[in-house]
Amino acid sequence: MRKIENNRKKLLIKLVVVLAVLCTYLFVPVIKENVNQMVFYLSQVNLDGIKEYILSFGIWAPIISFLLMLLQSVAAPLPAFLITFANAALFGWVNGAILSWTSAMAGAALCFYIAKFLGRDVVEKLTSKYALDSVDEFFDKYGKHTILIARLLPFMSFDLVSYAAGLTSMSFMSFFIATGLGQLPATIIYSYVGGMLTGSAKVFMMGLMILFALSVLIFMLKKIYNEKNKNKIDLE
Repeated sequence: MRKIENNRKKLLIKLVVVLAVLCTYLFVPVIKENVNQMVFYLSQVNLDGIKEYILSFGIWAPIISFLLMLLQSVAAPLPAFLITFANAALFGWVNGAILSWTSAMAGAALCFYIAKFLGRDVVEKLTSKYALDSVDEFFDKYGKHTILIARLLPFMSFDLVSYAAGLTSMSFMSFFIATGLGQLPATIIYSYVGGMLTGSAKVFMMGLMILFALSVLIFMLKKIYNEKNKNKIDLE
């Protein structure tokens, strides 16, 4: 009886939180307008548009960039690497890397706790049931590998992995440390490239980085596959 009552309280809290967020978005025009603008620029995959949008806020530009990263984290799979490139171009690669890393960490933590607190049904609405199902089994077996792979690939939804982590028994501290270590090298590289290159040179370098990331992915998947087969052989 007590367990049922606790479950009802948790469900009520979840509903209140979801309704509060929806009402804020629907009935506060300035928030709705800015959220829609952010989603539009991110969904267009337009680096110049994102840079102009961030710059239009003047001294508030770093805060807007931070909020953009949080938004793309929640609304997976909007691309985070565009914000990293924009930060490097606007604030310098060092400051841009710091801003991108801290905001991405905040976004990852937010996704983790949304999943942990609001549960799978809400996460499926924010992402998709198919996408979440596809990462569940792999994440349960190879959690740290999943985090590292997701961060190495700029077009892979790292936020989806953050949601999936929140649905597992993984502790927040383990997730947070693995996330921080996993995303730091990529953030530094993308920021450095984003701060130095423009135009076709940037496109070329992005292609090389994606090729490198895919090579790392294949290597890690092969390693995981070999470990899995080895475990099967040992069990037999």
